[in-house]
Amino acid sequence: MPKAKGHPTMLDVAREAGVALGTVSKVVNRQPVGEDYKRKVEQAILKLGYQYNSSGRVLRTDRTDTVALIIPNTINPYFAKLVHYINIALERRDKKTLLCFTDYDKNRELEFIRMARENQVDGIIALTYNAELVIPEDIAFVTIDRFFSVSVPCIASDNFGGGWLAAHRLYDLGCRRLAFMRIGSSLSNEPSKRKEGFVAACVELDVPFELKILEDNAPFGEFEAFLSSHIQNGRLDFDGLFCGTDMLAWQMIQVLKGKGIRVPEDVQVIGFDGIRMFGTLDYTVSTIIQPVQEIAETAVSTVLSSHLSTVPSLICLPVQYAAGGTTRD
Repeated sequence: MPKAKGHPTMLDVAREAGVALGTVSKVVNRQPVGEDYKRKVEQAILKLGYQYNSSGRVLRTDRTDTVALIIPNTINPYFAKLVHYINIALERRDKKTLLCFTDYDKNRELEFIRMARENQVDGIIALTYNAELVIPEDIAFVTIDRFFSVSVPCIASDNFGGGWLAAHRLYDLGCRRLAFMRIGSSLSNEPSKRKEGFVAACVELDVPFELKILEDNAPFGEFEAFLSSHIQNGRLDFDGLFCGTDMLAWQMIQVLKGKGIRVPEDVQVIGFDGIRMFGTLDYTVSTIIQPVQEIAETAVSTVLSSHLSTVPSLICLPVQYAAGGTTRD
């Protein structure tokens, strides 16, 4: 049979394959059909160059098999890893990812949410920093690392437990004067609990500690000034340092080396996230590992759940420690 003129239709495919129109509809909409029929339809689609119009399916099923992922960027290794595993989890379910980068811009966050709703996505997974964000009630919405309300599930690591574990690990490795450093949003979110867990452990262990916390837009030089103020006669006042992220830990190690302070001989350093060099090699620093793959899988299964209202408002996943060369393990 010659190729149909113009844009081939589903009826053209049915005629070419020698099957009923309903069979073609089942194949293109990924519904169960016999393998022989499926093969015939797929061959006809290739031969005719048939292009499936997904908008028609949206009208019939009210679903697009697409989930929007709203995230600051993929420059940050943790965010990149999260995007990777969320995309894999969606692909396993025959879903597509609508990837939206906000670069921490609250107006972009709002615009992406509006766009996602207009495109009738099946749900939104968001890592958001917008203090004014109002979660839409007419779409499945799951957040990562930020609790909004009991009706919006939040997926996070055990940040409090991670801070507690870092302090205890430094103590077990012989540290007796600890410090915590973090760059963080003024928003109350789950990563803020890393400090709270660290402080709770220091009080429990009865060890002295220092805190240095900067807001997102504060000059980095404040960290350098903080470290300089704690160096006396070439020695650092504390021997154990916990940083809110692996990236910050790596930056602090470079500053310390520039001041003649050795890591881990003079001060042991632990970060948070579980970042590996080149994505899969050694850990960048000794670290508290976030279970990124489990976070992604949980976020996807939650946003696609048909019983979203019964999902707990906070799902907290366990963390673990790994040595990465910046502690004396």
